[in-house]
Amino acid sequence: MFDERSPIYRQIADTIRSEVLNGTLRANEQVMSTNQYAAFYRINPATAAKAFAELVEEGVLYKQRGRGMFVSPDAREQLRARHRERFFTDVVDPMVERARSLDIPLEQIITRIEHHRDGDRP
Repeated sequence: MFDERSPIYRQIADTIRSEVLNGTLRANEQVMSTNQYAAFYRINPATAAKAFAELVEEGVLYKQRGRGMFVSPDAREQLRARHRERFFTDVVDPMVERARSLDIPLEQIITRIEHHRDGDRP
């Protein structure tokens, strides 16, 4: 499951974020404990705890004393909002700049996007 490109705790946090985004983990659903994560993936419990702490700090998870960790009620929408903003910053803004450098009118881009929305082939 884990690779060498980023720290394991970050990969765990990213996996949980993805599960929340795609609906595998739902609002107020309990997630595995840090010890369960550590045992299942054969990692140090401190590594799993670091991932969970990051998600709690972000508001994706919340703790219930004596019961465990749960998905925050608004976690999915919160993550979607973050991803939407990143989409514009990482995809749309550079595309518009590239189009400008190629003298492609914005209207032509909009027309192309509308074709995709309507299911037509450009």
